[in-house]
Amino acid sequence: MKFYPLKLKPVTKSIIWGGHYLEKNFGYKSDQDNIAEAWITTCRPDGVNIIENGSFGCVTLDSYIQQVGKENVYGNFDNFPLLIKFIDANDKLSVQVHPDDAYAKANGLDAGKTEMWYIVDAKEGASLVYGLRDKVKPSAKELMEYNEKGILADKLNFVPVKKGDCFFIPAGLVHAIGEGIVIAEIQQNSNTTYRMYDYDRVGKDGKKRELHIEKAAEVIKTEFDGNFISGKVIDESKTILCDCDLFLVEKHLICGKELKIGGGLMKSIICLEGCGKIIYDGTEYTFCKGDSYLIPKAMGDAVIISDKCEIIVSYAK
Repeated sequence: MKFYPLKLKPVTKSIIWGGHYLEKNFGYKSDQDNIAEAWITTCRPDGVNIIENGSFGCVTLDSYIQQVGKENVYGNFDNFPLLIKFIDANDKLSVQVHPDDAYAKANGLDAGKTEMWYIVDAKEGASLVYGLRDKVKPSAKELMEYNEKGILADKLNFVPVKKGDCFFIPAGLVHAIGEGIVIAEIQQNSNTTYRMYDYDRVGKDGKKRELHIEKAAEVIKTEFDGNFISGKVIDESKTILCDCDLFLVEKHLICGKELKIGGGLMKSIICLEGCGKIIYDGTEYTFCKGDSYLIPKAMGDAVIISDKCEIIVSYAK
């Protein structure tokens, strides 16, 4: 069978700010110091999932796409359109910004990076950086001065967070995940990040991690075009976490009822809580907390059933 729900093995990344939440709560495995990020839906040279089930079990996702045709997996996009991660910020992340598609195209990058965050868990009092406090675009010289004088934090807009919150992060928005936050991140398929400040931390090589002041200054925005929806509750079982020009992300609470998943579009399904089954073409595909499935475009309609589970369904536009 060419087309069926593909269970994907996470690609784990160890970074100095990572912790052990994803191991303890989602059962992810790693022989590294920590799991800072788990790339649960990815098809990139720096991280590609392995399919864990069915006739394509043990095949990498990029090899599967080559065999069945990209038009049958993700349609008319030039490249695989999404990158989906769990991020465990055991320590605060660097203050950073991402380029948009126009900047990426002009500078030979694969894509811009617009993303959204869903707060999976957060310790009491946790906060994150969401934009600049005065909404004034700084120059590279000013960013250097802020770093040298240790006053960059005074320029940032800090927002308290709790489990269940969601945030839209358009390309160009200055942002940073704070300590004690676990998020699900749905984004364009890009890994381009420009660090503005990193608390003078050193990496495993004993050197301070690289900053990208000039590039950050070029791509920072304080005003944003386009419409988006974030955190719109439809009913007790459905919330639109994000609906923008690039992707649609929904959270569904399934309690003894069926959720129909229509065919004809690539979708990512990740389980946040509980267990359930995807039923397609007479076959059951089980999932539990932390599992990720990719639904190829060429699949027909499927149904999800569960006594109780919470899932995120993501679509690229």
